Amino acid sequence: LLKMLLHRITSWLWDERRLILHPRKFEIRKLSQGIDFLGYVTLPNHRMLRTKTKKRMLGRVNGKNVSSYLGVLKQCEGYALRKAIVRKATMPRK
Repeated sequence: LLKMLLHRITSWLWDERRLILHPRKFEIRKLSQGIDFLGYVTLPNHRMLRTKTKKRMLGRVNGKNVSSYLGVLKQCEGYALRKAIVRKATMPRK
């Protein structure tokens, strides 16, 4: 259904807002796959961090940026990742 409405949507975006959808930067997906936006995947009942963002976060965590990462995690389901970040930040360096 959404594919059939795509022409009307793009016309409305241009006519009303002077906006153009970039042909390679949007995709039509099932709602169960969630909406990927700004490092999060938003699903119907909750929001979680994108897998790539989780891996990058765990690789870069240190004592200086822990509070920043914990702030990002307040916006989503990330209890286990919170624990892992705190654990990694408090580990003594060798």
